Amino acid sequence: MAINRKSITFIGLAGVLAAGLGVLVAVTRPQEILTSTVTMQKTERVIAVVGRARPVDRIDVRPLYAGQVVRLLHDEGDTVAAGEPLAVIKADVEQAQTQSELARAQSARARAAEALQSYQRTKTLFDRGFAAEAALDQASAALRAAQADVAAAEATAKVAAARTREFVVRAPNASLVLARPIDAGQVVDTNTTLFELGSLTGGEIEAEVDEAYADAIQPGMAARFAATGSKATFGGQVSEVSPRVDAATGGRLVRLTYGEMPGLVPGRSVDVTIVVRPAEKVILVPRSAVLGASVAPKVYVLGKDGVVGVRTVRIADWPSGDAIVESGLAEGDRVLLQPAMASPGERVRGRAER
Repeated sequence: MAINRKSITFIGLAGVLAAGLGVLVAVTRPQEILTSTVTMQKTERVIAVVGRARPVDRIDVRPLYAGQVVRLLHDEGDTVAAGEPLAVIKADVEQAQTQSELARAQSARARAAEALQSYQRTKTLFDRGFAAEAALDQASAALRAAQADVAAAEATAKVAAARTREFVVRAPNASLVLARPIDAGQVVDTNTTLFELGSLTGGEIEAEVDEAYADAIQPGMAARFAATGSKATFGGQVSEVSPRVDAATGGRLVRLTYGEMPGLVPGRSVDVTIVVRPAEKVILVPRSAVLGASVAPKVYVLGKDGVVGVRTVRIADWPSGDAIVESGLAEGDRVLLQPAMASPGERVRGRAER
C-alpha cells in the first residue's frame, strides 16, 4: 500500500501542535493557594500577660535591738504562728542584768520576811504590855519599807526580763516566711530586715502590662488565671491599675485578686488573661492573611472569577493568632492565607482551609 507523504507530514504537525498545547496548558494553569471563607465568630477581647502571685499583706521583721544573730529558727517557705520565735539576738549583757535584778528582788523578799517577823514579835510584846508603842511603830515602818523594796526590785527585774525577751524576734501574726536575707552569726542593727513575711489569707497577682494595652484595663474587669505549666484555671478580677509608667520597661503595674487557687505559693508565675470586652460576634481572620499590618492593613480576596483583589481593612484588635476586622470584609469573602504567593489581578485557584 502506498504511503501519502502529505498525510504523514500533516499527522506529524498535528502531534507537535497537540504536544505544544499540552505544554501551554500546563504552564498557564493558575496556581493553587490556601484560602479561608470569612464568617462571623463569637469571641472575647483579652489581654494575655504573665504575672506573679504574692500575698496581700507583706511584713518586714526587724530587731528591736542591735546585736549578733545567734540563732535562726525558720527559713523560706515555713509557716509560723503568731508570736512564734523567728530568731535570737545575742543578749549576754541583758541576761546578766536580768539575773542580777532577779537576785536583788530575792534579797529584798528575804529582808521583807525578816521585817515581818520582827514586826510580829514586837506586836505580840506590845499586846502583852512588854513593848512600847514607839517600838511597834518602828517595826511597822521597817516592814513597809522592806515591802516597798520588794515591789521596786521585782518591777526592775520584770523590766530587765522583758527587755531580754525582746532579743528573741517573734512573728507578729500567722504568716508565711517569704524571705530570710540574713545568716546566723551576722551582726544586725534595728534597720536590718531579718525576715519577710506574707499573710496566709488572701492573695493577689501582680503583672506588668505594656502601656499601649494597659489603658484598656479597668478595675473590676474579669480575669482568668492558670499557674504556669498547669491546665487548671481559676477566676478573679482586676483590683488596681497603677497610673505610673515604668520608664525603663514602658509597663504599668496591674494587680488582680483571686479566689481559691490550691497550691499557688507566693512567687509562682501565673498566666493571666484579662477580659477587656465580653464575647461578641466579630469577623476574625488569621494574622497570616493580613499584609502591611503596622501601616496600612489589607488582605487579598479571591473573587468568584478566580482573580485576586485587594481590600483595605481596619483592624480592631489582635487576639491570639487572629485579627478582629472592623471593616473591609463581609461574611462569605474568601481571603488568601498566603498572600505573598499572589499579586492583585492574578488568577489563582483557591483551596479551602481544612
